[in-house]
Amino acid sequence: MSAKVVLTSTEIVRALARIAHEVVEKNKGAEGIVLIGMRTRGVPLARRIAGIIEGFERVPVPVGALDIALYRDDIPRSNLDTPHQSRNDIPAAITGKQVVLVDDVLYTGRSVRAAMDALIDLGRPSSIQLGVLIDRGHREYPIRADYVGKNIPSARGEEIQVRLEEVDGVDEVIIGRLANGQLQPAMKERP
Repeated sequence: MSAKVVLTSTEIVRALARIAHEVVEKNKGAEGIVLIGMRTRGVPLARRIAGIIEGFERVPVPVGALDIALYRDDIPRSNLDTPHQSRNDIPAAITGKQVVLVDDVLYTGRSVRAAMDALIDLGRPSSIQLGVLIDRGHREYPIRADYVGKNIPSARGEEIQVRLEEVDGVDEVIIGRLANGQLQPAMKERP
């Protein structure tokens, strides 16, 4: 199976707008919300959601970046840079705030568990909510997203890649099978 585009740029914009409105609705406004993006693609997603919220609520929403490398249980410590420099950039105190953790794909839940551990080391939010662009299933931990752009059921052998303009030069979500560690590009149709 070649890679298939499952979300276009336009569909990503719509999904993020829906998430932004749901965040404001659930939290009864934008006051006290801090968006924290998980590196790498969660950060630009969090910035986009904050921009959408600021556009209709006229309230600035702080956005931070969270590095979870030291908290992951599926990466041996020997594989991390030595010494590992944390790449956290949290612009506001999170204690007492409604923190919305933002990531691109929710899969097993391991990254989210690591992110919650990292957040607790930075302060004590009044709540931690989770927003993801894609929920693909296959949870290993009892974690679910509060806000989902799109549910995309997938097989374990499939890979879902979120590509964002800020990181990859294009906005799209693709699904496909891995071959030689790489997601195979979509085959071009013949005229």
